Amino acid sequence: MRLTRRGALAAAGAMAMPGLARAAFPERPVRLVVPFGAGGNLDTLARLAAPGMAQRLGQPVVIENRPGAGGNLGAEIVAHAAPDGYTVLVGSNGGLVTNPLLMSRMPYDAARDFAPIGLGFRTPNVLVVGPKLPVDSLAAFIAYAKARPGQVSCASAGIGTTNHLLIELLNAATGAGLVHVPYRASGASMADLLSGALTASMDQITTALPQHRDGALRILGIGLAQRAALLPEIPTFAEVGLEDGGLVSFIGLLVPAATPEETRGRLQQAFAGALGDPALQARVEAIGNLLATPEERTPEGFAALIRREAALSRRAIALAGLKPE
Repeated sequence: MRLTRRGALAAAGAMAMPGLARAAFPERPVRLVVPFGAGGNLDTLARLAAPGMAQRLGQPVVIENRPGAGGNLGAEIVAHAAPDGYTVLVGSNGGLVTNPLLMSRMPYDAARDFAPIGLGFRTPNVLVVGPKLPVDSLAAFIAYAKARPGQVSCASAGIGTTNHLLIELLNAATGAGLVHVPYRASGASMADLLSGALTASMDQITTALPQHRDGALRILGIGLAQRAALLPEIPTFAEVGLEDGGLVSFIGLLVPAATPEETRGRLQQAFAGALGDPALQARVEAIGNLLATPEERTPEGFAALIRREAALSRRAIALAGLKPE
């Protein structure tokens, strides 16, 4: 009977150990993998959130920049990492939505290989024009473009980017007929806008806002369903007929799909808590980003946003006539 009792106690202890191990998370530093280089929007926002997460997790949260393949390299690292919560993806539209739709070969399955933790930020895209264009509103710009079919150019950060796809959706909603001109990066079109060689550009607000504030360039419209508190005078694309304002760039956290639920919960609580810091909120909003709503900071809310952006991106890709390569 003593042996039986000892065996039962040992078995009970063995059954409890996995739970204890999960409850101990984290026992070492957590790394946030940013699939782009230092200094970009993803990197900036990850570095703003990391200290608050570290404080709540009781362990360092380190940023690891792994750029390459349009964001796929960093995403692949996380998709194939141990599902223990110590390797977290700072994910965005490219690696989670547009790349899977436009690349025939992907090193991971974006829908299957990741579990969302929560959305952190949304970065609206804005329509920017040069100082010489004789229009003073979004509606006037649409009318100007419609009166000059095939003559009004609009730049993006490249074929298949979120701002390119937003141009396609805006054309379909308004009949503006903007001629897409792809550049190689966000902000690359600014010099041509200033010189008058380019009529307009669709770019992230974080890139365009400094020039707008200085008066060098003008933001005429913003890709949101409702006006932004930062620029309440700027109309939304929804106001000229684009449902919900179209696509928006997003940034959130994800982990390998098999990560235990308890571990995901710890990460979500730490991330949501970090986003609640008023100092962080002020810095994020000052550069034009929008904080996720409380619902969007949950796994379910973030997953719903990804599904919405994927549906809109599929429609825009069809409008543009793009095929996977």
